[in-house]
Parts: sequence; structure tokens; C-alpha cells
Amino acid sequence: MCRQSATVCLTKSSTVAQRGVNGVAERLAVLRDPRDRRGRRHSLASVLLTACCAVLAGARSYLAVGQWARHAPLDALARLGVRAAGPLGVRRAPSGSTIRRLLTLVCPGGLADLLGCDPVGSRHLAMDGKTARGSRTDTGPAAHLLSAVLDGGRTVSQLRVPDKTTEVTGFTKLLSPFDLAGVVVTADALHTHRDHARWLVEAKRAHYLLVVKRNQPTLHNACARCRGRR
Repeated sequence: MCRQSATVCLTKSSTVAQRGVNGVAERLAVLRDPRDRRGRRHSLASVLLTACCAVLAGARSYLAVGQWARHAPLDALARLGVRAAGPLGVRRAPSGSTIRRLLTLVCPGGLADLLGCDPVGSRHLAMDGKTARGSRTDTGPAAHLLSAVLDGGRTVSQLRVPDKTTEVTGFTKLLSPFDLAGVVVTADALHTHRDHARWLVEAKRAHYLLVVKRNQPTLHNACARCRGRR
């Protein structure tokens, strides 16, 4: 099961084979649709792809996503998997309310795992946290995302850090589904913890390179003494 609670999720952690499929639509096909079978006009994958394209085109709200979908060319809708209906084969884009309803149901953690790259055989994986611009609302703070990224900027997966917590709580949760044997995991000083280092070596058979700063004076002084002895 996914590491974030939601109504819709992968039935199990995505496999290497699923992440190796060339095609986002094919990967999305493994997601379970939360809707009743009766009355479905659009597939789950087509709705998600429509929303993604709208955001890539500059949409920054559900209203803007719906407007983009409504004005999208028919050939674009066909490539997104929107079905043709009626005797004339007209493709009608999913409505803004349909897009909003499904986006609020689909688990972001499951999508991130499914659509990311698999780290098996990689040399280096970097952990990094960023606050998503434009994600702050009147009722909630901006979303802070913890990501695992391979060389060349390829994302393995990412999780949203729960509000009122830090990235530390998501370190092992983010990496736990993946085979990291032989991979060097790097992270900033926030993640320099004994438990993290032990988990990487003992549970994941990985290597680590963690930054040590003066916020941990005992460890920092010990490292300084080791350097001085050389």
C-alpha cells in the first residue's frame, strides 16, 4: 500500500516493470478508479493526463485547468485518451468539476512512486526538500516536498512533508519501497542522524554521504579531530 493515506492508491508498491514502461498512460492504467462503473464518461488516466497538460500549459487553479480542457483541440484530447462519443465521434473534455473531484481523491504518493525512475543500479541518489511555489492557500501552508533525485535530475519519488513536521520524518518513508543496494545516498545536515545512517547500511545495503555542521557539536568536533590526525 502507499505511504500516504488516500481513497485511491496503488494496490501495492509499484514494481520495477511498471516503472520501466515507456508511456505515462500505460503506467497510470494500474491505478484503481474510485468511481462507480456506471456513468463513467472518461477514464481515470485521461482525466489525470488532461490535468497534467493544463498545468504544464500554465494553469494554476482548478478553474484554469477546466478552462484549458474545455478549449483543448480535438487532436490533443485524442492523444490524452479522451474517448469519442456519439454518432459523430465528438470528443468532449472532462469538466472542471470532474477533474477536481478525481484529483482530490488520487493519492499523490502512489502517483509519484509509479511515475518516477527506479534507482536500481544507479551510483548516486540525492535527497532534497523544497517548498512548492504557489501552493499556499487561505486555509493551509505551502506544500513542502521531500524528493529523491538521481543523476541528471531524474526523480525517483517524492512525498509531501506533513504540516508542523520536518523532512526528517519522511526520510525512511520516502526511500523504503526502493532497492538501494550499492547506491550512495546524499543529504544535507538536517538528515545527519545515526538512525538514518544505520537504516541505509543495514536495511537498504546502501552507502551514505551526510553533511556535518556545527548544529551537532559533538559529531562536528569528532570529525575535526579525525581530520587533524591526518
